[in-house]
Amino acid sequence: MFCVAPPESEAKMNITKGGLVLFSANSNSSCMELSKKIAERLGVEMGKVQVYQEPDRETRVQIQESVRGKDVFIIQTVSKDVNTTIMELLIMVYACKTSCAKSIIGVVPYFPYSKQCKMRKRGSIVSKLLASMMCKAGLTHLITMDLHQKEIQGFFNIPVDNLRASPFLLQYIQEEIPDYRNAVIVAKSPASAKRAQSFAERLRLGIAVIHGEAQDAESDLVDGRHSPPMVRSAAAIHPSLEIPMLIPKEKPPITVVGDVGGRTAVIVDDIIDDVDSFLAAAETLKERGAYKIFVMATHGLLSSDAPRLIEESAIDEVVVTNTIPHEIQKLQCPKIKTVDISMILSEAIRRIHNGPCTFSTRSHLTAAGEELEHQL
Repeated sequence: MFCVAPPESEAKMNITKGGLVLFSANSNSSCMELSKKIAERLGVEMGKVQVYQEPDRETRVQIQESVRGKDVFIIQTVSKDVNTTIMELLIMVYACKTSCAKSIIGVVPYFPYSKQCKMRKRGSIVSKLLASMMCKAGLTHLITMDLHQKEIQGFFNIPVDNLRASPFLLQYIQEEIPDYRNAVIVAKSPASAKRAQSFAERLRLGIAVIHGEAQDAESDLVDGRHSPPMVRSAAAIHPSLEIPMLIPKEKPPITVVGDVGGRTAVIVDDIIDDVDSFLAAAETLKERGAYKIFVMATHGLLSSDAPRLIEESAIDEVVVTNTIPHEIQKLQCPKIKTVDISMILSEAIRRIHNGPCTFSTRSHLTAAGEELEHQL
């Protein structure tokens, strides 16, 4: 059943009476832009809190208003200092817990350490550790967006809403890419083929997959586990038992499965951090005759000298959402464009606080509400 959004004045009244408090856990002012947009859409003011670093680099949080019996939403966007970002969130969650908040909902659009969600050699599953820390600190609900692996939701023992940014990226393709009907959705590796297929089916476009690129860090080749073991010990096994050796993988020549000649290529992925693989994919597509090349992703980390590399590459445009602040990178590279996703985050907050069907009737649905109805 679809539920309609209330008039603006009524939405403000419902939220105020219900006891909603909105905090930003960032001590970095550049990371508060998303929080301010969400507060503006909800019609509420940001909660009063001080988050700062002591001279010895310890994080200190001081909540300056009562949260007793209220629904507290803590918005945390990831800065370059990811470990400080995590501590800010954990300390604020625990502060709200000890201040008798009714519920504490974390709004973390980009979940940090999401790439470390599988065992690598003698490493650890850091995503599981971080999930346990959040739950132990007192978090009762988590809102995030496009987890690197959906299985990360299973690391939590609290409800997790994994929202999708694809409707906003699809809308950008339809409205901003000229003659998008002549485009082809590209997966830069077989691992990204499922995401590319989803985009292609919704846009009624063709799909192409690049196969044979350089080995990435998420391959099972660097998993560190060898079954059977690479070295056989005659003393460890029965002499008559022969264990077959594991055949090592070899990288095949780069090939593009699908036709990209004379067409606009749209490479889709969830995270853009190290851009080397995207640059290699763009060069391959250019060699195959691609007319223009767009790169679209939810989370734009754009670390190190990524803006300079993008500016000098064959990529025509990089489109990311504002789950992570990247204003400095946009100044360094005009090719980087931003899609605002504060609408769906604010609608998720509104529905969690008010309930999905407590709104007064209205003649039309909001775009965010309609999409969120399918996601929740």
